[in-house]
Amino acid sequence: MAEKIVRPILTYADEAHHSSADSYKKIMNYFKPRLWLGMTATPDKRDDNLEGRNIYEIFNHQIAYEIRLQDAMKEDLLCPFHYFGITDLEVIADAGKSSEEKFENFKYLTSDERVLNVMKQAKFFGYSGERVKGLIFCSRIDEARELSAKFNEKGWRTLVLSGSDSETVRAAAVERLAGDEAEDALDYIISVDIFSEGVDVPEINQVIMLRPTESPIIFIQQLGRGLRKAEDKEYVVVIDFIGNYRNNFMIPIALSGDRSYNKDNIRRYVTEGGRVIPGASTIHFDEISRKRIFQAIDNANFNDIKLIRENYMNLKNKLGHIPALADFDKYGEMDVLRIFDNNSLGSYYKFLVKYEKEYTTRLSKDEETVIEFVSKKLANGKRIHELEMLKRLLKYQNGIMDLLKKSLHDNYNCSMNDNCAENVVNMMTNEFPTSAAKKTYSQCVFLEKDGSDYKVSKLFSEMLQNKDFYRILEELIDFGILRYKDNFSMRYQDTDLVLYQKYTYEDACRLLNWKRNEVPLNIGGYKYDKKTKTFPVFINYDKQDDISDTTKYEDHFTSSDHLIAISKSGRSIESEDVQNFLKAKERGIDVQLFVRKNKDDKISKEFYYLGRMTSTGAVKEFVMPNTDKTAVEIEWALDTPVREDIYEYIVNG
Repeated sequence: MAEKIVRPILTYADEAHHSSADSYKKIMNYFKPRLWLGMTATPDKRDDNLEGRNIYEIFNHQIAYEIRLQDAMKEDLLCPFHYFGITDLEVIADAGKSSEEKFENFKYLTSDERVLNVMKQAKFFGYSGERVKGLIFCSRIDEARELSAKFNEKGWRTLVLSGSDSETVRAAAVERLAGDEAEDALDYIISVDIFSEGVDVPEINQVIMLRPTESPIIFIQQLGRGLRKAEDKEYVVVIDFIGNYRNNFMIPIALSGDRSYNKDNIRRYVTEGGRVIPGASTIHFDEISRKRIFQAIDNANFNDIKLIRENYMNLKNKLGHIPALADFDKYGEMDVLRIFDNNSLGSYYKFLVKYEKEYTTRLSKDEETVIEFVSKKLANGKRIHELEMLKRLLKYQNGIMDLLKKSLHDNYNCSMNDNCAENVVNMMTNEFPTSAAKKTYSQCVFLEKDGSDYKVSKLFSEMLQNKDFYRILEELIDFGILRYKDNFSMRYQDTDLVLYQKYTYEDACRLLNWKRNEVPLNIGGYKYDKKTKTFPVFINYDKQDDISDTTKYEDHFTSSDHLIAISKSGRSIESEDVQNFLKAKERGIDVQLFVRKNKDDKISKEFYYLGRMTSTGAVKEFVMPNTDKTAVEIEWALDTPVREDIYEYIVNG
C-alpha cells in the first residue's frame, strides 16, 4: 500500500528572508501546504546586484501584515528604549589619514583607549534591571575577538558569536546571558553577523553599537534585538558610538521612519530627539555626534541615482511589478519627489525609460517635457488649482475656468479671486516663469482664450490623443491631488499656504498669486508685490560666515511669537519698504514670514512658512558694522506662535 502523503493546511517559516537559500528551498519544495506563512524582520534583504528572486516573490507578493517601528512603539508592542548617540573615540591620526580611514584600521578599532571608553560609557548610561545583559555589534570577527579578550581582561564577561557558530553554542551563550546564574553569567554577547538569529534575547537591556550604520534597515535590525519585552525590564539602553562615517545620516532616517530623504527634515529629527518616537522612548545625540551627522547630511546626495534605484528595487520586489507613483507613499518607500528633483531625470517616466528594462512606453519630446513640467512644478500638491484644472482638461474641451471654480468650491471649499485666476492661467500658459525659464517649458501651454473663458490648447489636445501620454499624465495628476489632500489641504486662514510646510521662492510667488515669478536675487530678504499687496519676508536663520557685511543681518526670534528682522542695507525709517512694513495694516498690505535654517541646502532650497506677522512699532535705525550703510531693525509679532519643535530647531538646532 502506497504511503499516504498528508498535505498540511499551513506551514510556518521563521526568518523567511532566508527562503531563497538552498536549505530553505529543500524544505519548501518538500512540504506542499495550502498556505506558506513567512515571518521576517528584514524582508528587503537581497543580493547586492539587486537581481534575482526575492522574499516577496517567493511568497507570491502577498503581505499578510506589516508593521514599522513607529507603529509598533505607538501600539506598545515593544519595550521603550533610550538611545544615546555619542562620539566615538578620537585617536591620534596617522599622517594623512582621515578619521574614517583610521577606524577601518584594526589597531584603532581595538585600541586600549577605545576599550576603556566603551566600558566607561556603558557604565555611565546604565541599564534596566539587576545586572547588565548586553549585546555589542561589531563589523569584523577579528575585531570582536580582540575586543572580547580585552573586555574580559578588564573585568567584563563577554563572548563572541557569529554566523559560523552552531545552534548549540548559540543557545548556551544566550542561556548564560539571559539567565540568573551569577557564577557562569555573561555580561555581553558580541555579535558580528547583524542578521544572526541566535541573538534574539528578550532580556537584553543594553545594546552597544560599535559599527557604522550602513542603512536604515540594518540599524532597525540592530535596535530591534533589544526591543523585546521581558519581566523586570522597563526599557533598553542603546549606546551608539558615532564616528566620522559617510552614512551617519542613516541613523535619524531609521529612527524617524521618514524615507523622504529631505535634508532639512533629517536635520530636524536629529534636533528633536524623542519627539519623533511615540511613547516613553527618548533619543539623544551629543554635540559632536550631532555635528558629524549634520556634516554627513551636508555631504550626502539624496538625488543620487544609486540611492533612487535601490529604493525603487525595494518597492518593485515587494509588489512584483513596476510600482505606480502612489505606491511609493502607500508602502513608505523613498519620496518619489527625489526622482523629480534629479536634474538628469525630472520625472518618473524618464527614470523608467532609463533604468527599467520591462518598461516599453515611449513619448515624444514635447510629451516628455509636459510630464516633466507637471512632475517638477505641480505634482508636489502644494496647490490644488492647477491639478484640478488639468483634471478638467482631460475630459472637457472648453468652459474650463467655470468648471474649475465649481470644482474648487464643491470639493475643496476654496475660492479663486481675480489675482489667483490670473496666476493660475499664467502658470498654465507659460507666462508665469521668468524670461530665462520660459524657453525650458515652451511647449507647456495647456490653455487658450475662448471668449470670456478658456479652452484646451490645440497642442495639448493633440497630445491627449496619445493613450500612453494620457495615462501617465492622469496618474501624475492623481498623485499630486493625493499629496495635496495629505499635506497641503489644511490652509492657513484665507491663504493657499500651510503652516510649517516648506516652500521655495518660486512656490511663494505662485501661491501668493504674483503675476510673474521672481528670481531669488531680486527678492533678497523680501519683496513687495503692488498688484496683490503681498509682502513676503524670507529669512535665512543660519548665516554663512563669508557673506558681506551689508547682507549679514542679525534676524532673530526673541520668543516663539516675536521676531527681530533687519531691513535691506541702505534703508532708513523713511524708506518706502520700511514704511510699508510699519504701516502694513492701514495700507492693507499682507506681510508673511518664511524662514529656513540652512541656506546651503542645494537640493530642497525651501523655507518653513510661519504665517502672517505685524510690526509692533518698535523700530531702530543703525549703521551696519564695517560699512557706512544704514539699516532698520523692526520688531514683529507673529499672528500664530511658532510650533515648539519647529521653533527649537530653527533657534537652537
